[in-house]
Amino acid sequence: MADDITADILIIGTGVAGAITGAKLAEQGFQVAFLDAGPRIDRAAAVERFWNAKIKVPESAYPNNPDAPHPETHKIAEVYQQTGPELFRSTYLKVVGGTTWHWLGTTLRNLPSDFRLKTLYGRGVDWPISYDDLEPFYLQAEQEIGVAGDSSEDLGSPRSGTFPMDPIPMTYLDRHFADRLVGTSYQVKSTPQGRNSAYHMDRPECCGNASCIPVCPIQAKYDATVHVARAEAAGAQVHSQTTATKLNLGPDNSIASVSFRRDDGSTGTASARVVVVAAHGIETPRLLLHSAQESAPNGVANSSDQVGRNLMDHPTRLSWAEAAEPVWPYRGPLSTSGIENLRDGDFRAERAAFRIEIGNDGHSWPTGAPTTTAADLARQDLRGDALNEKLRDVTSRQIRLASLVEQSPDANNRVTLDPDKKDGHGIPLPRIAYDFDDYTRDGLQAAEEAHNEVFSAIGATNVQHATEVQGAGHIIGTVRMGDDASAAVVDANSQSFDHRNLFVLGSGTFPTSATANPTLTIAALSLRAVDAIATTVR
Repeated sequence: MADDITADILIIGTGVAGAITGAKLAEQGFQVAFLDAGPRIDRAAAVERFWNAKIKVPESAYPNNPDAPHPETHKIAEVYQQTGPELFRSTYLKVVGGTTWHWLGTTLRNLPSDFRLKTLYGRGVDWPISYDDLEPFYLQAEQEIGVAGDSSEDLGSPRSGTFPMDPIPMTYLDRHFADRLVGTSYQVKSTPQGRNSAYHMDRPECCGNASCIPVCPIQAKYDATVHVARAEAAGAQVHSQTTATKLNLGPDNSIASVSFRRDDGSTGTASARVVVVAAHGIETPRLLLHSAQESAPNGVANSSDQVGRNLMDHPTRLSWAEAAEPVWPYRGPLSTSGIENLRDGDFRAERAAFRIEIGNDGHSWPTGAPTTTAADLARQDLRGDALNEKLRDVTSRQIRLASLVEQSPDANNRVTLDPDKKDGHGIPLPRIAYDFDDYTRDGLQAAEEAHNEVFSAIGATNVQHATEVQGAGHIIGTVRMGDDASAAVVDANSQSFDHRNLFVLGSGTFPTSATANPTLTIAALSLRAVDAIATTVR
């Protein structure tokens, strides 16, 4: 195995940002090389691993390398060294294809107002681009991913074209909510999704396995291995189980090379005319900060002191209840509809906005049902037919809502390097300081009140709310984009202000969180960066 790697473009990370960008550039004839800390995944083995796992969390289908570990939901403190006061609960994977292996598949666009939060509402910051700047790339991203959606519904984000596929049908449970909320302020709409509603791009249509998180067993749901395969078909090289450990600067302040270490302990350097870091919102600042050197004492790309700062999620209010009649959850994708008309309004000057996700997964997320439901009923001395009948009745009426709340950027919410603990490659583990401001907490409270109103309108009983704020799995901020080099890490094209042959991609570049699940915006920004990367190489 060669100790050195050379290419026109070196991409660190094979998630949606790196894979889409790499595929488009390789198809233009550029020599592209990927480094990824994780292994390639065999889908059948991942499914088997999930079914055999005693603790079924989003990461349970995938191996976790002790040399280059990723955080796990049920052991969040093993990788994240947290100083509080709140726990940061969202995780990611280190595998080829990245965290899209276990994403839900929701592909909402940001709203036009999300790009102008400071101007419109006096909150957060404005993005250096507008919705109109990004709209053509949203449309392209929907085509690249393969999004199923209702083209007659823009959900507040005006469209210049149609979705490539018709929407995934609403479930019986969705229609139960929709019918009973007619005439209220809560409008149930079909959710655009990165999963096939028909055979598309050599992948089958969704057949409702209900295991979107952590793994789609038939790849009806998009994951970034689709674009990894396209990149490789165009000549790109993928170096898996190869961790980038340091970006090395040259005398002209460009990225001269990237040091790496493989899982077998061998080391080497990779060099390219352009380096793209697409390692998600925790690993990207971790790598940049660990690359501190004489000409960049605070870390690479960090003259603004913004690397690692403004860590955000979509803090989630989780609530569950029992419907008055059977609605038959546990069928189809984990969510197929939501309430999207609460994402904007003058109230954003005072409190955070949110969207409400309607779950098809019963009480699985909050309680571990239906396994825990069966155990609870058995403890009531129910057996045989009586147990089966009661289990059918209870599980058929389980409903849940999750509100994904906008979080304010805060420079004190940040990722730094832990001074004591390191991984097997010798890189300090991420140290996280995290909290919610009053704006976000007021949004969480408004979400709980909305859940109560929705449950009341449909006649639900036994309403419960999680006592802890949940993570949405959305790691946002830490390498923000902006117009001002003194206050941002990258410009509107995702290009580093400090090192012009360095690009940084992913949700880490978002200046604010908005309320939409971030994957489609990640893809759109990555597609927007392709021309700038190509121009820089040339």
